[in-house]
Amino acid sequence: MSATLTDQPAVAYGHVEHVTVHFDDLDAMGIMHNARYAVLLERGLTPYWSQRGLAYRGSSTPPDLFHAVREFAITYRAPITSTGPVALHFWLNHFGTSSAEYGFQFRSVDGHTLHAEGHRSIVRLDPATLRPAPWTDAARAVAATLLRPATTAA
Repeated sequence: MSATLTDQPAVAYGHVEHVTVHFDDLDAMGIMHNARYAVLLERGLTPYWSQRGLAYRGSSTPPDLFHAVREFAITYRAPITSTGPVALHFWLNHFGTSSAEYGFQFRSVDGHTLHAEGHRSIVRLDPATLRPAPWTDAARAVAATLLRPATTAA
């Protein structure tokens, strides 16, 4: 049985969002260009937060959406070689006073192929000063749904 876009695999933590690879995401060799992974990550994160009340709405955009990427690291495992959906599993490793770190994996929709994995750190900024600012209670509530459980050493 093949997976469809409405299938949401069960994950122990975080969320899986299906994102679409388009023809213009592929490079001249027919594989997804490395820079497009960051774009696809955004395309997966945006609906998750938007559906939970934190959406871009012009002048009434919630302050938590004013943040900057501090670090983006990715390891490529198996190239994406076609258009269509891929499964983006993302979660939060950390959600601090003004910063957060996502973990993520790009997998085939059936979950069998790991295409890439990595992390992305962001810092919430005050729009007037461009200095770090604390997350609001609304952001903390959404973030709690994405936090990866702490692991204990055996």
